[in-house]
Amino acid sequence: MPCHRISAPAAWALAALCAAAPARAGLSLDAATRLALDQAPALLAQQQQLAGAQQAQPAAALLPDPRLNVGVENLPLQGADRGSLTRDGMTMQRIGLMQEVPNRAKREARALGAQARVDRERALLAAAGLAVQRDAALAWLAVRYAQRRVEQLGALERENALLQDTLGARIAAGKAQPAERTMARQEALALADRRDDAERDVAKARASLRRWVGARADEALQGEPPMPPLDAQAVRDGLHLHAEIAPYAAQQAQARAEAAEADAERRGDWAWEVAYARRGPQYGDMVSFQISFDLPWQTGRRQASLAAAKAREVQRVDAEREEMLRRHREELDGQLAELAALDAQQARLQAQGLPLAAERVALALAAYEAGRGDLAAVLAARREAVETRLRGIDLDAKRAALRVRLNTLIVER
Repeated sequence: MPCHRISAPAAWALAALCAAAPARAGLSLDAATRLALDQAPALLAQQQQLAGAQQAQPAAALLPDPRLNVGVENLPLQGADRGSLTRDGMTMQRIGLMQEVPNRAKREARALGAQARVDRERALLAAAGLAVQRDAALAWLAVRYAQRRVEQLGALERENALLQDTLGARIAAGKAQPAERTMARQEALALADRRDDAERDVAKARASLRRWVGARADEALQGEPPMPPLDAQAVRDGLHLHAEIAPYAAQQAQARAEAAEADAERRGDWAWEVAYARRGPQYGDMVSFQISFDLPWQTGRRQASLAAAKAREVQRVDAEREEMLRRHREELDGQLAELAALDAQQARLQAQGLPLAAERVALALAAYEAGRGDLAAVLAARREAVETRLRGIDLDAKRAALRVRLNTLIVER
């Protein structure tokens, strides 16, 4: 399973999305999100990024590899001992081992930087997991609501087909005009076009779902689209843990570690070396030991400049995080305002819009059957009733999608 974590509100909301599904074969919302998490390439790529950072972390604080030196010193180039390794007492075959030792502050800064990189990749993985869950859920909802639109248009087609079946008798009895049959056929053609568009939308939505769940996107969907709960205040309070903002904490730590490492260059590093020298058999062998130190004598022009540049990077990351935090706060306020408007419109549609549309259809049909109205009024009333129901579906689709987006913003610490 992908190693990501989401906040408790997000997990609860996603669980609510998947609850109360009928026990029959098909692709549920829960199954779709789980499949997406199991096989999303973007998530796998981010897992490899995290694994790479974790594997590289232990090496950050280690000393550099030692250096082996092998050579010959004081080899004669002239005279009787020219080119000999053993006849001249000054000639030595030398082997040495040298170890560079960066100062402690630099090593600690490198260790902190490596830990910050791991934390950053972990935060990015959590954000990627949320994005996969969100997009898979949105794709499932898009298919389900597109199917609802097809169902509504199909119901209207069946109603109009029944109406056409009665027109022959009504025309023969003088209760309807022949032109009304033509009008009904034209209405049927228009509905067929709209249904084709709706079925096209279903196919496009399934193509999007197929990206996340593969061949199972062609299965019938299981369960009705739920309306997940939303704690707006919790989302506002946790905005600093927004999926796109959470990685900045690790980026800030990494920038500060790099600044500390640059500042540690002022202190210089040191190294030690031990060497063994072998001379001719008539001379004794020798051992040497030495310690060397860096002398950062141009700190104002070199180390200080580099440290100042890294300090600027810390300030850049801080400013970038603040800018993103303000932008997402603006987006959140706009989304919550939009959701409030959608909820109010849907409530008004359910309480007044749908009953009024049904009442208009009943009145138009009663007048038509009593000979006091015409077919055009009936068709217009039914068309308006369907448009009202389709608007309700669109409102529900927008509300569900917006709640999914809002519930998948926050990453758990």
